[in-house]
Amino acid sequence: MQGLLNRVLSFQKSFGIGSDIGLALGLIGLLSILIFPLPKLILDAGLALSLTVSVLILMVAIFLTKPLDFTSFPTLLLLSTLFRLSLNVATTRLILSHGNEGPMSAGQVVAAFGGFLMGGDVAIGVILFAILLVVNFMVITKGSGRIAEVAARFSLDAMPGKQMAIDSDMSAGLIDEKTARARRRELEDESGFYGAMDGAAKFVRGDAIAGLLITIINIIGGLAIGLVRHGLPFADAISTYTTLTVGDGLVSQIPALLVSTAAGIVVTKGGMEGTADAALVRQLGGSPKPLAMAAGSAAVLA
Repeated sequence: MQGLLNRVLSFQKSFGIGSDIGLALGLIGLLSILIFPLPKLILDAGLALSLTVSVLILMVAIFLTKPLDFTSFPTLLLLSTLFRLSLNVATTRLILSHGNEGPMSAGQVVAAFGGFLMGGDVAIGVILFAILLVVNFMVITKGSGRIAEVAARFSLDAMPGKQMAIDSDMSAGLIDEKTARARRRELEDESGFYGAMDGAAKFVRGDAIAGLLITIINIIGGLAIGLVRHGLPFADAISTYTTLTVGDGLVSQIPALLVSTAAGIVVTKGGMEGTADAALVRQLGGSPKPLAMAAGSAAVLA
């Protein structure tokens, strides 16, 4: 009995969360979403999971002590982007095939985002989606990508000098061989991390472009299918398919915005000591003169 229990536990560890086989099966599951249609219940669970994971990534980035504590972030960025795009494809499939059935045809999460955040007005939803897309693509993604590129270049250029400094300290007897190996390993990890972040920033940029293209395809394709195949009136077709499409765009762009913000926080922590919240409080509130001048400006404006 004990031997059977040990075999069951070993099998669970091989295929559980955190194992290599579990990661491979999860990646296959993500790719299968691009091919096979998803039921509405599973799609709703996937969209909720995407939003939850994005919040988790942002919180981990905020409370990082140093960027190298999150070396898995480039891989996680790729997987989260692939997950959102797979859900976008699954939602597009439901919108184009069942959009004539009403606002709930793409699931409850899309309907909630399309109804609640849009306030029942299609124009408001389109404007809100456009603003989120511009903020994500033009501001956060572009800025974090540039910072990652510069950090990767500076890290690579500074590597020979840092290696010579480590060798000099070891020759002078300031550090032993074990400490020197640890510093060299940390230096290699730093260069590899910033290089990976430079490439991973392109995933975020491509995700924003794909979200815009998918939204345009959904609106044009949905109108064509609703008007030609299902014979819906033009007003009903544009209201239904635009609401579903903008709801899908919002439910995908909000997690993308959170992950882009997390990427920006990670790449801007290069010279920051401690967590971001502690550093900001220490540096913004460390001197009384700026606080007094800011308070005086607020009093004048009031």
